[in-house]
Amino acid sequence: MHVIAHTLKSVAAVLLAFATLALPPFVPLVSAAASAGCEGGGFVITGLNDGRPINTDGDTIIPASNVGARFLVAGKYVAFTVVAASLGVENWTLTGAPNPLDITGNRRTAVFASKTPDHRGLTLTGDVLVERSQGDIVIERSGNGVDMKIQAKDCANGGVFQMEVERGDGGITRFTHILAEDVFYFDNPNFRAAEGDVVPFKDTTVTVTARINFANGFSAKFVGRDSPQVAQRVLPPALSCVNQIRKRDGSTVIVRHCGRISQWDVSSGGRMGQVMGEDATEVAPPATNCVTNCQAQNRVRGRSVVLGFPFPVPDTSRLTPPFP
Repeated sequence: MHVIAHTLKSVAAVLLAFATLALPPFVPLVSAAASAGCEGGGFVITGLNDGRPINTDGDTIIPASNVGARFLVAGKYVAFTVVAASLGVENWTLTGAPNPLDITGNRRTAVFASKTPDHRGLTLTGDVLVERSQGDIVIERSGNGVDMKIQAKDCANGGVFQMEVERGDGGITRFTHILAEDVFYFDNPNFRAAEGDVVPFKDTTVTVTARINFANGFSAKFVGRDSPQVAQRVLPPALSCVNQIRKRDGSTVIVRHCGRISQWDVSSGGRMGQVMGEDATEVAPPATNCVTNCQAQNRVRGRSVVLGFPFPVPDTSRLTPPFP
């Protein structure tokens, strides 16, 4: 993997120093969404200390001295603010720009209030590396023994965002996701109704399991999900956010998940992705458990079963309370 250098002249030295960390490569973001959902997309970075935007394709190194506390990444369909010291994200938003695959009803829609990695005392202090290509962007920054990477696609739906952390000590990083005020997690009743069924997936089959999605109460096509790889969800505190969900056989199951917050312990080299729209309700196997020499997930290309979700989401499927 490449690690951010403090200056162009010191790239080789820094790479040699970080080689001892043996950090695994970044797993490319993939999406089954049609390219029409990304038509005309492209990110611009603003809010740097010199006031100049980054709006051209190619690789750019932003010197640490030019990086303030936060900077804005804004595209045609997606916008979010980056917290420079952690590469956490605030105010992740779908702009609602017109697109045939829009899921917002052409309404600007805040999705996540924040996605915050806990680096456990480590801080990202190096230069920021930006790789920009048409509608895609990669943002990377390193610190003393830790590296963070954001990959985003400026698209109206699909696999549009992911964050990856790599630690020299191989330890766990806890990510805290907080949904925007009008967005909520729910136990998808369409998946509960088909739970245990075996359905086609590409050239094989897959068994339907329960699915946690998020939605809102005003956009009939708006749906998403967290997509972990080498990451485990952290259960809320005991007796908090206990939900009884009805199964297809009439019995109930307890689901411990809050309505607006989820936490994940991410292994070094693991990632937390975000999938929006139809892709969030397709039946597919989970990501492989891989942190080294990983391959990109295969594109589904329409050969999976999409179960969708009911709108409005019934109260009995909404996970409560919002926070522990």
